[in-house]
Amino acid sequence: MPLCVFDISEDGSSATPTGSSLEGPARYRWWHFDLADPDLPEWSKTNLPLIPAEALLQQETRPRCDVYEDGLILNLRGINLNEGQRTEDLVSIRMWVTDRAIVTVRVRRVFAIQDINKAAMAGFAPPTPAAFVTDLVTRLTARVQDEVAAVARRTEFFEAALEDDTASIPPELTQTRRRVIRLNRYLDPQRAALTSLSKAPLFSTPDHLALRELANRTTMAVEELDAQRDRLSAVQDDHDLETARKQAANSFLLSVGAGIFLPISFLTGLFGVNVVGMPGIDDPRAFYLLCITMTVLSAILVLIIRRLKWL
Repeated sequence: MPLCVFDISEDGSSATPTGSSLEGPARYRWWHFDLADPDLPEWSKTNLPLIPAEALLQQETRPRCDVYEDGLILNLRGINLNEGQRTEDLVSIRMWVTDRAIVTVRVRRVFAIQDINKAAMAGFAPPTPAAFVTDLVTRLTARVQDEVAAVARRTEFFEAALEDDTASIPPELTQTRRRVIRLNRYLDPQRAALTSLSKAPLFSTPDHLALRELANRTTMAVEELDAQRDRLSAVQDDHDLETARKQAANSFLLSVGAGIFLPISFLTGLFGVNVVGMPGIDDPRAFYLLCITMTVLSAILVLIIRRLKWL
């Protein structure tokens, strides 16, 4: 059974049909299914052409817009606003659009579709299939822009944190970089899909203009994501360089310390040999003389290191 089905008139009013045919007496009929619906494969096979039916039933999709006979195969992605899920794990909506019918299929809840569903129940549905698609793309694009703006704010925060030399690498930096990669993975092909949609013969010139503007907004969002990806990489590189610099400085200090104490360790090891013949064994001043010698040797080594400008 579909999640919802409406006969939508040109004035935006809607009614719930009783039949199972693809089209109805109103301006167009909207069918909305869940992909897990066990009746969906048989219904699609009965009411849709083969290729669109198979496209609606695919488990994995990427954004696309293809003209097929008198309709459009349209796959889009939107920001995941479902509770407890990551926003960058974009939700998908599969669509078959003709002049008299729209079929949408989801895997996870798509809030843009939920908004149109509420509008239809209130009698304010999009009056034509072109208006439906434009409304849906508008809602999806607006949420994409909000998400990209949130990423931009996080990037600015990471860049500002670079001014604090004592700050460590923010743990959210890597997560944000992955977030950008996931968003860009689907929004880049969605830009191409929306560009094709803005030229679809199913729609009129005003619809083309509106869809062209939405395609342009998606292009701007993708370009902004590309910029954020580069900026985040630069922030990561700066943190890596600072970490490497600190490690090199610490290693250098350890090496200098080892250079100073290595001769002293040699002397203490040599005079620690408990064998007959070691000088100073019977002299009570020998220990003090050894300490003074090591102190003088350490001072000489420090002067040599400073002269070489190692410190």
